[in-house]
Amino acid sequence: MRMRRMNKFICSLMMLMGTACAGAQTSDGAKPEGAEVPKVYMLKEINSANLVKIYEALGREATGKVAVKLSTGEPGGHNFLQPALIKDLVQKVDGTIVECNTAYGGGRSDTESHRKVAEEHGFTAIAPVDIMDAEGEARLPVSGGKHIAYDIVGSHYMDYDFTVVLSHFKGHAMAGFGGAIKNISIGIASSNGKRWIHSAGASTTSWGNPTQEDFLETMAEAAKAVADHCGDKILYISVANNLSVDCDCDSSPADPQMGDIGILASLDPVALDKACTDLVRNSEDHGKIHLIERIDSRKGMHTLEYAEQIGLGSQQYQLVELD
Repeated sequence: MRMRRMNKFICSLMMLMGTACAGAQTSDGAKPEGAEVPKVYMLKEINSANLVKIYEALGREATGKVAVKLSTGEPGGHNFLQPALIKDLVQKVDGTIVECNTAYGGGRSDTESHRKVAEEHGFTAIAPVDIMDAEGEARLPVSGGKHIAYDIVGSHYMDYDFTVVLSHFKGHAMAGFGGAIKNISIGIASSNGKRWIHSAGASTTSWGNPTQEDFLETMAEAAKAVADHCGDKILYISVANNLSVDCDCDSSPADPQMGDIGILASLDPVALDKACTDLVRNSEDHGKIHLIERIDSRKGMHTLEYAEQIGLGSQQYQLVELD
């Protein structure tokens, strides 16, 4: 335990000096022999051209019928990724913006309302929008989990050949933070699937009352089901801007209290989420204390610890800053 803390301290110093960082150690305290440390690419300036640039840096072309998974944002919210920012990337991959209905009421809990919100927020003007559970659900098997044997996703998800996971990194009232893992777990889950995850596999009609750890672990298991389904036909891009402590699913989110960080991308969702949280923690922006408190008070880092344990990805990474 003392060595692990020392490794994290050294890593933080390295990031402050602009040196590539290998993140935290794996669950047994060491990087698996022969495993390659995943790269996380970063561009500090947030604009549409850099979104395309960082996609190209990943070296994995989105081919076939491409799903672009993002949040269309709850009515009343304003921190979600703006269509003007993402338009060039979405159109470059000839993508369809995909979502599933929510499980908490609000303005996106049914398909008709959800499509209306997507239109009002400007997404239908830049690409087709598919509410994937409009016509039912499908199950994806979970390998190596202990809470759920399967994930419940929108049935239309099975129609896509490739997934571009385009996440707005920010806080979250229940998960501590929302990034790539949350976007492919709760985000791709149908309404029933969202309740399935929130209840840690107890119900599709109720959120249940699981422990916080069980909820976070189930979220990671659902994410692994999606990643396993996709294989190498998936990539992850996160935009760390409008860093509110609240999610885009909140109709009245708190205003951001720290400045934007940049655009990050990886082929490993755990590495990407870990890099985003590291950059928040190592920021010189005093306003970071609010987001850090939200993450830690909800035990948000446990998601990454468990995700690494079940083989979703690695908390070790090499941060590569692009010009």
